[in-house]
Amino acid sequence: MRPRRSCLAVPGSSVKMLDKAQGLPADQVFLDLEDAVAPLAKPDARKNIVAALNDGDWGGKTRVVRVNDLTTPWTYRDVIEVVEGAGANLDCIMLPKVQSAGQVEWLDLTLTQIEKTIGLEPGRIGIEAQIENAAGLVNVDAIAAASPRIETIIFGPADFMASINMRSLVVGGLIPGYPGDPYHYILMRILMAARMHDLQAIDGPFLQIMDVDAFREVATRSAALGFDGKWVLHPGQIDAANEVYSPAQDDYDHAELILDAYEHYTSEAGGKLGAVMLGDEMIDEASRKMALVISAKGRAAGMSRTTSFTPPS
Repeated sequence: MRPRRSCLAVPGSSVKMLDKAQGLPADQVFLDLEDAVAPLAKPDARKNIVAALNDGDWGGKTRVVRVNDLTTPWTYRDVIEVVEGAGANLDCIMLPKVQSAGQVEWLDLTLTQIEKTIGLEPGRIGIEAQIENAAGLVNVDAIAAASPRIETIIFGPADFMASINMRSLVVGGLIPGYPGDPYHYILMRILMAARMHDLQAIDGPFLQIMDVDAFREVATRSAALGFDGKWVLHPGQIDAANEVYSPAQDDYDHAELILDAYEHYTSEAGGKLGAVMLGDEMIDEASRKMALVISAKGRAAGMSRTTSFTPPS
């Protein structure tokens, strides 16, 4: 899977921000045609995005464009102009406010027609589906299964909060007076749908962009559940996201040791054992599966191990 620890939002109406984003250390950049762009600015924003994708140096970042949602009059032009203009330099289309599998199927079919028309491999461009209201969450299993193009399921907290009449103006933060995390069920529901179909789960933005400590606190909660990354709205949030959604060095080293030790002990040379001791810890097949998760996240983050396994003599 593509690394998506930090997913940077960039308004397509700002050429300056499109240029700056290319040099920032975010794993993914999504060029926005939706909420960050005023209605009258959307046609020019499409042109800005096409130029930025074709002429910019994105340094290996995952390149995504968020189009408008399918209840608006802009979506079809967004998809056609962006993909026809820069499809060869585009990794995914993000569809916001997804409410049903049929909306994803529409985008899949439209992308296939465009890819065939302009000579791209059908299916090359992925889809990211954003869940932003009650209908989307209720239908999230069907949405996650709607297309083999889907790579991520994303939580959109601001619109979601409004859609269910949540009594808070702090997007993504805890609510005073509520004895728990009001987003826990939503995040877990999205995570289960994503994992059932081997997709990534991405947490949405935290709007108090200058409070990096609060961002880190919110991000830590979804990272603990197993989310793969989070939106960032300001360059100051990127390093925090990359850190939070990467394993700690000790955890990464330990995961690699488990994998090496288990491979050795289950082999002929290691005695064909299924459960063994690694130091004071018993490891078995379940341990290997858990270690694979941490190892994969660490490798995707470019981490290097600082320990090595030495088989006993």
